[in-house]
Amino acid sequence: MVSVHGDHAADGGLVRAGAKAAQAELLPLKILVAGGFGVGKTTLVGALSEIPPLSTEQEMTSLSEGIDDTSAVPDKTTTTVAMDFGRVTVDDALVLYLFGTPGQSRFWFMWDELARGAVGAVILVDLRRIDECFAAVDYFENRGVPFVVALNDFPGTEGVDDDAVRDALAVPPGCPLVHVDARDGTSCTAALISLVEHALAEAA
Repeated sequence: MVSVHGDHAADGGLVRAGAKAAQAELLPLKILVAGGFGVGKTTLVGALSEIPPLSTEQEMTSLSEGIDDTSAVPDKTTTTVAMDFGRVTVDDALVLYLFGTPGQSRFWFMWDELARGAVGAVILVDLRRIDECFAAVDYFENRGVPFVVALNDFPGTEGVDDDAVRDALAVPPGCPLVHVDARDGTSCTAALISLVEHALAEAA
């Protein structure tokens, strides 16, 4: 877990974004972390949250066989069945509340409720299973919710051309595309910086 207090990247990006958004009163911002099954949403929330993250991870059972494809993540034994929750305090004026969505399509009915009031979303992508993130891109684009596409650097995904990924996902012009390691709080913070600045630009 990581707090952005004292973090240089946060001071250079999130604090500036918070200063633009609120001068005196505390401004809580709701941010979604979305994407397909097993892309690292729970890991990202845990890497960023300054509090012990709330997780609804449950053991996967034989009932998921043939439904959840674990071939790319053979060590995965649990799955999120409701949401993940974490908090990041930027400064006295800005607090980010992170909500991780469930990845399996059978739980997508919860996305509408989780997305209510969100200022934006970080869409995590596993480039080994790029087709599984199309639904998330379409979801937020159709609802006019600002988002960034965060490519989670799984082994074997090095050297992929960003422009090719942008074209494959039909990412709108101006939508940030960033690389992250969901286990690393610094790179995840950079993704939040991009999202907050993008959301503020969209609002302006």
